[in-house]
Formats: sequence, structure tokens, C-alpha cells
Amino acid sequence: MATLVAGEARSASRHRWVVLAVGVGAQAGFSAMFSGLPVAGVVMRADYGLSTAGLGLVLGCLSLGVATCDLLWGMLTDRLGDRRTLITGLTATGALLALMAAVAAPGDGVGTALLAGCVFALGALGASVNSASGRAVMTWFADGERGLAMSVRQAAIPAGGAVGVALVPWLAGTYGFRAAYLALALLCLLSVAATWRWLHEHDGGAAAPGARPAAGPSPLRRPDVWRLALAGGLLTVPQFAVLTFTGIFLHDARGQGTLLAGVAVIVAQVGGGAARIGTGLLSDRGRDRRALVRVIALATAVAMAGAAVLTSAPVALTVAALALGGLLANAWHGVLYTEAAVMAGAGRAGSALGLAGTTLFGAAFVTPLVVPALLEVAPWEAVWAFAALTPLLAVPLVPARARR
Repeated sequence: MATLVAGEARSASRHRWVVLAVGVGAQAGFSAMFSGLPVAGVVMRADYGLSTAGLGLVLGCLSLGVATCDLLWGMLTDRLGDRRTLITGLTATGALLALMAAVAAPGDGVGTALLAGCVFALGALGASVNSASGRAVMTWFADGERGLAMSVRQAAIPAGGAVGVALVPWLAGTYGFRAAYLALALLCLLSVAATWRWLHEHDGGAAAPGARPAAGPSPLRRPDVWRLALAGGLLTVPQFAVLTFTGIFLHDARGQGTLLAGVAVIVAQVGGGAARIGTGLLSDRGRDRRALVRVIALATAVAMAGAAVLTSAPVALTVAALALGGLLANAWHGVLYTEAAVMAGAGRAGSALGLAGTTLFGAAFVTPLVVPALLEVAPWEAVWAFAALTPLLAVPLVPARARR
């Protein structure tokens, strides 16, 4: 009997890496869409006949959809489990992308409102990935490993985003948005197949330490969890300013094509993914995740201030400054998500991650609306200065380290 139990424990220990791989794939597939569509903004604006403000509305609706439904998906994940939530959300997302390829491409008579509604629905359905895959990691990994595991999962966002940045603008510009939507639908459906085959709920018999539900109030009633989530929202502003508007800025203000914008965003995404893994390792060793978030916030503020100063510098310097700012603005996610999940306990991790996702993607929705309005009254320097201010405001919001 003891040998049988030991064998089951070893099997569960190995399977946690399979669970992580499935979560990484699901997160990367959604991120390819989430990052690829904004970088294809110049092509989208031309092919759909949108104004810059209309483009900002359409792209902002992607984040609004996530922000509106992320908490709901998180609560549903706590109730139904990771597997069913992921399969439901990703299947619906892939089906909608296929439908858009059929009837909502340029030339199909799609107006701004209908396109914005479709993009909103993509975000609302795809939001299932955030809480479900995060809760799976929380359940299968012990506290001394969660920083790395969650950061690897979060690194899938910029990594998948880099794939989307490389793939979606090229497909849209060369073959049209039908091909781009179909490719993104295929990525979602591949993730569904992997989830169906390999992801299952932890049986709880040999649960990772700290994985059982914690006593105490809901994370939605805890001021410290709210403060951490709001800090994450402020830290999201520079990330999405760089992601969404680097291409528009280089095209409109510096007369550049999409190549340099793609390079800057890919560097920010891939470098940000590596930084997430590094900060996750640091948090597992020192475990002061909140201090790490503050340090990253300060570094991001400095980098984006440098981008504001270098707005009119030689274009290579400008692109490098934006890439560095975007990289740092991508570095904090794994640490903050891990801390939010640990604060709530695995039994309520879905709700805590959903709350964090709501503030993050709420900021991601607001940013594409604020930037065009800011450009109406101020130059691009003000945009990057605004992106430097918000992470500075996040620093005092991060709660002090809990006493042990």
C-alpha cells in the first residue's frame, strides 16, 4: 500500500508539469490573438475604413470583454473546475473566430459597431483562460514553486503575443483578415484538444501544500487583495500603450512601416516573458513578491520617462526606449498573480485571479481610449509621460508584506 501511494505521488508530481504545459499553450493561444490584432491596427484601420478613434474603440473592446467577464470566469472556475471552464471558453472563442472569418472580414459590410461587438465577445469568451489556467497551477504546485510556475504561465502571454505580432499583421496584410481569423481559431481549438487530453482536476488526496481552500473572507472582501489588483491595473497602462500604439506612433509621427513596430513589440514581449520567469524564480527564493512588484513599477516608470524624452531622437533610440519600457512593463505579471492567488488560497484562487484580471484588462480597455484623446491636445511625448506616471502611482498601492 505504501509503495502504491508513493507511486501515485510521483505520478502526480510529474503530471503537474503537463498541467503547466497545457496552461501555457492555452494562455499563448489567446495571447496571440490579444496581441496580434492591435499590432495589425494599421492594416485594420485601412481595410475596415476606421478612424483612429474608431480603431481605438475596436481594439479597446477586446480588453473590455476580458475585464467584464474575467471575474465571472474566475468564480465559475472555483465552482466548476479548471478543465470544464477552459474547454467551454476556448471552444466558444475558436468558434467565434471562425464565424468572423466567414462573415465579418473587410468587404462583408461590417461597420465599426458590429466589429467592436465581435471583438468584445472574443475578449469575453477568451477571458476563461486567465483564471482557469492560473487556478490549475495554484492547485498542482507547492508554494515554493508557484512563483516560477505561475511566471512560466504568464510568460506564455508575451511569448504567444510575439507569435501573434509576427503572424497576424503578416496574414492580414498579405492574405486578408479571413486568413488571420482562421489561424487564430486553429490555435484556440488546438488548446481545447490539449486540455481535453491532458488537463484534469487535482484529486486532492496528495494536494500541494497550501492548495486546499483557506478559511477567512472572500478575496472580493479583502482590501489588501483589492489594492494589489488596482496596482496591477495601473501597471498595465504602459504595457498596453506600447503594445497598441507603437505601430501608430512610428507610422504617423516618424514615417515608419510596421517592421520597426513589430521588432519593438516582439522585443518587449519576448524580453518581458524572460523577465517574468526571472522574477518568479526570485520570488520563490526570497518570497517577498510585493517588494518585487514595487521595484518593477519604479523601473518601468523610469524607462517610460526615458521614452518620452527620446520621442524625437533618432528612430533607433526611440524604438529601443519603447522596447525597454514595454519589456519592464511585462515583467511583473507572474509575481503579482502568484501573490493574489496565494493570498486567497487555491479554493478561491479563481476569484482572486479574476479580480486581478478585471482591473488589468479594465486598464487595457481604458488606455486605447485615453491615448487618442490625449493626442488631440498634446504631442506623443505626453502619451509616453502618461505611461510613466501610472506605474509610479502603483508603488504605494501594493500592500506591505504580511507578517508571518
